[in-house]
Amino acid sequence: MQTTETALKGCFILEPRVFEDERGYFFESFNRDSFEQAIGYPVNFVQDNQSYSQYGVVRGIHFQQGAYAQAKLVRVIAGTVLDVAVDLRKESPTYGQYIAVELSAENKKQLFVPRGFGHGFSVLSKTAVFAYKCDNFYHKASEGGIRYDDPTLNIDWQLPNDHIQVSEKDLVLSNL
Repeated sequence: MQTTETALKGCFILEPRVFEDERGYFFESFNRDSFEQAIGYPVNFVQDNQSYSQYGVVRGIHFQQGAYAQAKLVRVIAGTVLDVAVDLRKESPTYGQYIAVELSAENKKQLFVPRGFGHGFSVLSKTAVFAYKCDNFYHKASEGGIRYDDPTLNIDWQLPNDHIQVSEKDLVLSNL
């Protein structure tokens, strides 16, 4: 597995070793030992989530707070998304900065988003199946979020504004 730390400390792009032949391909999407060696510390994933979305959907920017903060390992099973991680660690020199990575079924890249980050994605293909592991259970009272169009962050979701679809819940989120 090739691992690249992004400009945001602790946030990694992971690229699995893919074995292809005339029959198709095979890759290990997760191996705890390899993963922990790559990022440098143990992570105990306890919950897997999956979503299906159509072109133009923006999900996020979401996070869990306090004792229910979550680290996530995200990937795309079908389609293409622009995945975004926002550093919300107040003590961090990159607080309020974000990275955006294209994840797709084709490139098989994954993104590790550590605790203390907000996370979201936009769907760039006709549809997308998005999957992620969490190291803590979802807790409704601890959820938080930032508006997808926060002017301070100024995220380019790589979608025309008239094609963006956001949930009612996400439209009432506050800016950073």
